[in-house]
Amino acid sequence: MLRDDLVREGQHAMTVCNACRYCEGYCPVFQAMEDRLTFSPGDLAYLGNLCHNCGECLYACQYAPPHEFAINVPRTLSAIGVASYEACCWPSFVASAFRKQRLPTMLGVVMSAIVALGATVVAWRPDIVTRSDWRGDFYSVIPHPAMVALFMAAGLFAVGALAVACGRFVRETGFTTAGSSRPAADGSRARFRFPALSALGDALTLRHLHGTGADCTDSLETRRPWRRWFHHCTMYGFMLCFASTSVAAIYHLVFGWPAPYGYTSLPVTLGTAGGIGLLIGPAGLFALRRTRDKALTDPAQSRLDTGFLLMLFLTSLTGLLLLVFRNGPAMPALLVVHLGVVLALFVMLPYGKFVHGIYRTVALVKFAFEKSD
Repeated sequence: MLRDDLVREGQHAMTVCNACRYCEGYCPVFQAMEDRLTFSPGDLAYLGNLCHNCGECLYACQYAPPHEFAINVPRTLSAIGVASYEACCWPSFVASAFRKQRLPTMLGVVMSAIVALGATVVAWRPDIVTRSDWRGDFYSVIPHPAMVALFMAAGLFAVGALAVACGRFVRETGFTTAGSSRPAADGSRARFRFPALSALGDALTLRHLHGTGADCTDSLETRRPWRRWFHHCTMYGFMLCFASTSVAAIYHLVFGWPAPYGYTSLPVTLGTAGGIGLLIGPAGLFALRRTRDKALTDPAQSRLDTGFLLMLFLTSLTGLLLLVFRNGPAMPALLVVHLGVVLALFVMLPYGKFVHGIYRTVALVKFAFEKSD
């Protein structure tokens, strides 16, 4: 599943940590580690995705560089996390996409989608460059059936690829629900009475993102809450945008209310709130990355972060611009650009940082079941 060099590095780090146990109360990684005497590639993949990269353990570790053991748990698990994305992705021959996500490559995918979509629209509507009275009518630029067919195909592909990858990850990490039916023994373990629910709560609140304190670790002497809050803006912004699209689909298909919708309507309100979150969150996380200790994250993980943040930011920016100028002559061009960015996002979704949210949730559920046993 993982490269031999990563397995050896991960086993070395976890063996030293298991002997030391100074960080045992820091996060679920060390609690899960203590339940194991040896570490298979599946165990390391599980721990790599259970790690939230808070960084607290690096600064507490007496064996961290420049010690000869050179233990750097956050960076090691970060590299293992990326390797697990590659090992589990589907189809397998595109696994290298996780390593090739440079900025020019991603922009090339976006531009290709925009050009292809734009050429199709111009061929279908030759008057697109002369007409100005669009009045927010998106479906006069791209017919609703064509838009639905295009994005349903892209969406189903993304969901299918993510489902297969998630299934592979579950199988490789040896997920089990042993102990799930047992009641809590006392008040301190009551949160594990329903392991899946407690794990989902941890995922939605990012409870483990800030290590042992109230704030996130940026460097040796810096603790700030911004990384957690910007993650929240990004995650819930994405969810609000998805909710907006879902509500709009219900309006159109169930009630027969086609777009455009008023600025105070539910789809627009949800989309605007989500779009603002997807501007603030990615921009804030990108700014924090410039000052955060580089020793905490593997370079391959950093590239995935940058690419995913860029795609989310562009999706939000083009969507909000389209909303503001939807009644003007620039609407067709803005629509093509926005839909091209969204299409590129869908295509790259199974091969970028988005998968970490799925794998981490699975790892949290596995951890909750282990603790309930």
